[in-house]
Amino acid sequence: METTTPVNNSVMNGNHYENLHERRLNMYKSKVDVVLGAQWGDEGKGKVVDMLASEVDIVCRCQGGNNAGHTVVANGTEFDFHLLPSGIVNEKCISVIGNGVVIHLPSLFDELSKNEAKGLQKIEHRLIISDRAHLVFDFHQAVDGMQEAEKGGKSLGTTKKGIGPAYSSKATRNGIRVGELLGDFNLFSEKFKSIVATHVRLFPSINVDVDAELARYKEYAEKIRPYVKDTICFLHTALRQGKTILVEGANAAMLDIDFGTYPYVTSSNCSIGGVLTGLGLPPQTIGEVIGVVKAYTTRVGDGPFPTEQLNEVGDLLQTRGFEVGVTTKRKRRCGWLDLPLLKYTSLVNGYTCICLTKLDILDTLEEIKVAVAYKRANGDKLDHFPGTVAELATIEVDYAVLPGWKTCTENIRDFKELPENAQKYVRFMESELGVPIRWVGVGKGRESIINVH
Repeated sequence: METTTPVNNSVMNGNHYENLHERRLNMYKSKVDVVLGAQWGDEGKGKVVDMLASEVDIVCRCQGGNNAGHTVVANGTEFDFHLLPSGIVNEKCISVIGNGVVIHLPSLFDELSKNEAKGLQKIEHRLIISDRAHLVFDFHQAVDGMQEAEKGGKSLGTTKKGIGPAYSSKATRNGIRVGELLGDFNLFSEKFKSIVATHVRLFPSINVDVDAELARYKEYAEKIRPYVKDTICFLHTALRQGKTILVEGANAAMLDIDFGTYPYVTSSNCSIGGVLTGLGLPPQTIGEVIGVVKAYTTRVGDGPFPTEQLNEVGDLLQTRGFEVGVTTKRKRRCGWLDLPLLKYTSLVNGYTCICLTKLDILDTLEEIKVAVAYKRANGDKLDHFPGTVAELATIEVDYAVLPGWKTCTENIRDFKELPENAQKYVRFMESELGVPIRWVGVGKGRESIINVH
């Protein structure tokens, strides 16, 4: 028998609305701070996250997969992270891999074992994986390599980790989530056979031993089970309890699938929007948005690069900066700092402050150029960042020339003790961007990050 309860509309007065509105505005006792790459990646986000993670309760990854690569030096030991949040170095911190991440389980288990061998303790008690995260399978990686090979000289320079094909499966709604692996294995098996059949039909040369893969994933299901839970409820409960949360963006703004130099981009939103959708957070939970900027510019892979220096300057930056990809092992392309690019990514991400890294790499230069404007061949200055790679490839760059400092800064730990010209370089960038620079990095370890203010 159904029962109905009459609604007392008289309580819906102005005071009730105001009280409810006020309660909604104040339902969270803490905010989520976000660390985002402001260029083409490899800015040193992992080091910044490691520094900040010592003061937070939870660190999250929200997008990407093991195509990311973050290096953290802690207590003299160098850790390389691809799927794990860099904050896992802090043993008091819970690490979360959110629903927006795509996970290759063999790589995750390999990363866990390697870092445990280097001294990370009790990871099983400090890592939570979303049941909504999608799985990357070996055939995704095979397809990734084949698609790159088919492009020949027009390849995108992907990491061939299967990230794009896995996101494609997600978008076409035949992907498989972590939670499905932990549910009815017969249903998982049916879905797996279906997704394999789709890929074999599209790419007849790939070879998948379905029975062997299912046997392997049956084992993986039990290995991964202790880590998996609903991360959305977990994070919202933590915010209501006043716990501090830090999000570690993978890749960077210029690799964002919407805002980057498409198609030379990654397959996810690695700007601020990806934080919300990749963790199930509403906008009002966001606090600080920290843009991490290298003191010069680098990129791995193909695509336009306005300030690239194919000369002795580029070689010096590459050599002094040890610019080799953590994931790809490819040499990074190097060039001068690009302010029009940074103004653009600041528009998209809304940086509240900046961490400038690797200032020390510029120590030996007599003079330093900084891109201050883009212009067309006819001399007209652009008031926007080009929306196509064809347009970006034709722009010319206006540079400001600043004096170098010709002094080693690696052991300096106070901003006021930096050479005057180094301080001027930082202040020039801060003034041009209109965003405060809170930290400056002058070395590899977390101790080499100077608090400016």
